[in-house]
Amino acid sequence: MADASGAAQHHDELAAPEGGRFSFRAKVFEADDLRRAHTRIAHEIVERNHGAADLVLIGLYTRGVAVAHRIAEAINDFEHVDVPVGAMDVAFYRDDIALRPVQPLGPTEVPVDVSERTVVLVDDVLFTGRTVRAALDALTALGRPRAVQLAVLVDRGHRELPIRADYVGKNLPTKVAEDVRVRLVETDGDGDSIELWGPA
Repeated sequence: MADASGAAQHHDELAAPEGGRFSFRAKVFEADDLRRAHTRIAHEIVERNHGAADLVLIGLYTRGVAVAHRIAEAINDFEHVDVPVGAMDVAFYRDDIALRPVQPLGPTEVPVDVSERTVVLVDDVLFTGRTVRAALDALTALGRPRAVQLAVLVDRGHRELPIRADYVGKNLPTKVAEDVRVRLVETDGDGDSIELWGPA
């Protein structure tokens, strides 16, 4: 799961973390926008890496895993290469592990050895950068990639660490108190969208 995306619900207002209320602000992406973003990111990955050979996509739970599979499918559509896709849970590598209960989200499963390959970490929303930092630590347990890149659907700013995405579906300026909510059919069941919510 990304730093600041959560499961959206079909209500005008939701409970905010500190007892306030969240209200809907704007729809950022419709389903067609998401499809185009996946396709564009797939083309950018192949172009930058001069093909799809030796690539591995690793999605970060929860929605990053679904996004990674979609990007791999897009690459296969035009490059006719099956890029291996893995899933990673970074819960035990987070730097706030002593501050809150650990909640594992799923098994870390990578179908190939990442050593000497280019690994593209995939997530839905990039916020503080702490989830990605944890993913980099977790990756060291799997091997030594030739290079590591980062792909995200949304970069909402407010970085707390020197981390930058290589591939971005949309740069979305936000306020810290706002919430970027990604919905995907694979994880949420009722259509694709990205919405911006904020304190009511």
